[in-house]
Parts: sequence; C-alpha cells; structure tokens
Amino acid sequence: MTVSLGPANRAESWERLGREDFDLVVIGGGVVGAGTALDAATRGLRVALVEARDLASGTSSRSSKMFHGGLRYLEQLEFGLVREALRERELMLTRLAPHLVKPVSFLYPLRHRLWERPYTAAGLLLYDTMGGARSVPGQKHFTKAGALRMVPALKRDALIGGIRYYDGQADDARHTMTVARTAAHYGAVVRTSTQVVDFLREADRVSGVRVRDVETGAETEVNAGVVVNCTGVWTDELQRLSGSRGRYRVRASKGVHIVVPRDRIVSETGLILRTEKSVLFVIPWRNHWILGTTDTDWHLDLAHPAATRSDIDYILDHVNEVLATPLTHDDIEGVYAGLRPLLAGESEETSKLSREHAVARVAPGLVAIAGGKYTTYRVMAADAVDAASVDLPGRVRGSITDKVPLLGADGYHALVNQADHLAAAHGLHPYRVRHLLDRYGSLVSEVLSLAQGRHDLLRPLDAAPDYLRVEAMYAASHEGALHLEDVLARRTRISIEYPHRGVDCAEQVAELVSEVLGWTQETMAKEVELYRERVRAERESQSQSDDEAADARRVAAPEARGNLIEPVS
Repeated sequence: MTVSLGPANRAESWERLGREDFDLVVIGGGVVGAGTALDAATRGLRVALVEARDLASGTSSRSSKMFHGGLRYLEQLEFGLVREALRERELMLTRLAPHLVKPVSFLYPLRHRLWERPYTAAGLLLYDTMGGARSVPGQKHFTKAGALRMVPALKRDALIGGIRYYDGQADDARHTMTVARTAAHYGAVVRTSTQVVDFLREADRVSGVRVRDVETGAETEVNAGVVVNCTGVWTDELQRLSGSRGRYRVRASKGVHIVVPRDRIVSETGLILRTEKSVLFVIPWRNHWILGTTDTDWHLDLAHPAATRSDIDYILDHVNEVLATPLTHDDIEGVYAGLRPLLAGESEETSKLSREHAVARVAPGLVAIAGGKYTTYRVMAADAVDAASVDLPGRVRGSITDKVPLLGADGYHALVNQADHLAAAHGLHPYRVRHLLDRYGSLVSEVLSLAQGRHDLLRPLDAAPDYLRVEAMYAASHEGALHLEDVLARRTRISIEYPHRGVDCAEQVAELVSEVLGWTQETMAKEVELYRERVRAERESQSQSDDEAADARRVAAPEARGNLIEPVS
C-alpha cells in the first residue's frame, strides 16, 4: 500500500511533527526538497519535509518541463554539468520514472552553409554519448526538403537543412509531487501549508524549527539534528530568518513560457531556435506546444512572478521569425512565469550565470543548497544529505536513490501492454487509459478504485475533457491538494492548457474536491472566487508592459492560503 497525502495523513503528520525527534527537517516542497527528503529517508534517517504553500508551487511547476542535459551548456564548456544531467535523464527514462519522463524530439534548423552542420553535429555527438545516454535515438541529419517535410510550419527561407536529436520531458509538478509521495512511502513526514516561522537553537547550533499550520494558525516546534534549507529563490530569506550568514547569494531569473494549440504549428517534432541571448524551445506538450523561455532578472514578489506583454511579445517575435503562419496573442491558451534560483556570480547577465549548484553548512545544524537545474535534483539532494551528515551522530549510509524507482514506476511497462484489457474492465477508451498511465503509472488502479460504484466519476470534466472527474478527487484524497488552485494548476495542468484557464470548470472541480476535504457550500464558493481572482490578476498582469506594473496587478489577487505570514527577520 502507498501512503496517501490525504486529510487523515495530514492530521497524523501534524501530531508527529510535534512529538518526534527527526534527523533532518527539510524546508521546501520543490523538487530539491522532495528529493532531499527521499534521499534521507532511503538512507534510514528520520525525516520531515515542510512546505509553506503546495508541493511544486514555485519553480518546480513552472519549468520548461524537460529532463535534459542542457545542449547550450556544451558551448559554455560546462561538460561536467551536461554529463551529470544526461546521466540523470537516462536514469529517469529507464529505471526511476519511465511513467513520468518520456523521450521528446527536436529539430535544430541549420541557417549557415559549410561550418554549421559539422559544428552542431560534433556537439550533438557529445550530447548523444555523454552520461551513458542510450535510451533515446541519436542525431539524424536532414536536407532542407526533408526538414520541411517534418516541420511544414517553417518558412522555406528559415533553414538550409536540419538535425534532429532527442531529449526527455516530464510534467514537472506531477513529478515533484511523486518524489514527495515516494519519500512519504519510505517513512518521511511530508506536510504542505506548513510554514517555518522561526529556528530553534541550542547554544550555537540550530536544533529545529518552529512551524505554523497555514490552514489553522496552530504552531508547534519540530526538533531535528539538522535543518536543510531547500527553498530555491527563497534561500536568502530563510538564511536571514535563521540569523546565520549565507555562504552565497541567490538571484532570481524570470523565465516565461506560453502555450498554444497543437494545430497552430504543423510539425512532427519540437524545435530549438537560437536567439541573440540564448535558445528558444518549441516543445510538444500533449495537444499543445510550449514556447519559451525568457531569461531576465526579477526583484519583485517571489511567490507570483508575473509575465508581461513584453515577455510574451519576445517569444512570439522570435518564433514568428521562422513560422510561415505567424502566431498571434489570440492563439495563446496559457502563460506561466517561473523563477530560476541562480547562484550570483560576477556576470551581470542571468543567462550566463552558472547552473551548477552549491551546498554550504551555514552553521552547526543548518545546511543550505541552491542553484542547479531541475534535471539534476537527485544529485543535489544527495549532496545536501552528505553535507548534513557531518552534524549527525554515527555513520550515515550513502545515497541509493539511483536504485529507488518513484511510485508508479514498478509494473508500468506491463500495464501499458495491458491497457486494452484495463480499458475494457472500466469502460474507458484505451487512449484514456494510456493517458492515465503516463500520469500515475501503476498507481492507476488506486485512482480508478475511487470510482468503484460511481461510474460518473470516470466521465471527463465538462470544460476540461482531457481529465476525468476521478482525477480531481484523487488529487485531494492521495496527492495532498488542499485548495482548488492546487488541483487546477499543479495536479492537473488545466490552468495553462485551456483558454478559460480553469475558470469554466472551477465549480465542478470544487464540488468533487469538497467530497474529500469536507468543504461547506461557503468554502466552495470562496475557493472558486479565489481562483477566479487569481486568473483575472494573471490576465491583467500579462497585458502590462513592465515588471513593476505586472507585479502590482498579480499580487493584488488574494492568496488561497490566506494565513501565510511574513518571516520574522
């Protein structure tokens, strides 16, 4: 049996936080925090993970949704980073998360004769062989005519040929949530809406944290041998709260993506395009394309980075340089903005700051980790636990997470082969079952069991037919969703996949979730209105020309977690 992050688990977790002594308390429910909790738990340590908002509510739900080595880092000669990331991609595709991480192809359009093809081919040869990358096809070269057959959407003068290569892709928010659930499965206490409001000390060492239940206002003290700060762009804020001086600074770089329907770009593959600063991806995403990203400094609200009209225009302008039929603002289904936690360096351009990560023992009993990239979260987590082990009694075993499949991985391939039988047993189309398997893996039986005796739950949501009604209930009963926003923005991706951005199905989803969380009619109405205000604020921010104006519009929307408090400085 897997551990569900439902209401009963939430009550038990609060009691455990106040009663038990932990080896590690991990702050932050992004992929690095979840990975750290999993790494420590599978080493036999007693672990608690606390997150002020929701799992993956920050950077880890707003990435390019790729597991990749970072092709452009080869040009920057960061061979170690690329090799490490490609090894992680291989592990995810084959052993750790084949249900969540899938191969995805990209065409690199060639623009220059003579030098560009051999230069790019040499880089891709490294990319195809570094880090033990064997589970995706190698590069393939195309003439101009062959490339245009693959991507008819391109202008004829946009290329002289092309090279196709493969990378990996995942739903980042679902992957992060699954890492956290896997940590809970191995004994970690995982609790969201649980904000660190102070640090505990014994003499000169950090001995734990004081936390506040954001839903109820209750507070308790959590004792720990080591506290690990995995808060990404909030790293510096938590360092100030702890009263310890950090060893490095973290700078936030804003990355914006837009989502358009699949039929707006006629292509069999994704695209990678050079820009004057970096690269722009056109990424296949189910029935959509994700286009991005930007790379600009951000100094405003860390919880809700806002995309501006200028950001969106930048993406449209660059992709329209190569498309025969230009995209317009009317084509956009969704927009999202995320913040990369970059280690501050001497360069003032965020696109040139290193994606390496750094771990520091800030004070006895306090470790901080920041930087890095989503793909290398498992390596970062292992480094964080290694650093924490200095302050733990006895010998701490080495990391084994390269051998620990995430929940849903075991049995996934067999179920894919049995999808037709599974579909017939539940009265579903085989396509629907395969879609479910790629979201839940072998946990699909757990999802479908909620609909036993209630076949209506196996019908699609009225205004978001890519998702079944039972998925909304499962998000609350097993996946830790506490608010409507958690379901629409992270457990599903309705908020970016439909032009209505979730507003048209908010009431229906709230009714389904209320059956699990025990919401009253008043609470349901409040959740729906909060979500509508969030969408309204996002739309208004995306019509502004600069960050300050966009930020002012976005932060005007009230928080779903209204009891969050500013850290004590």
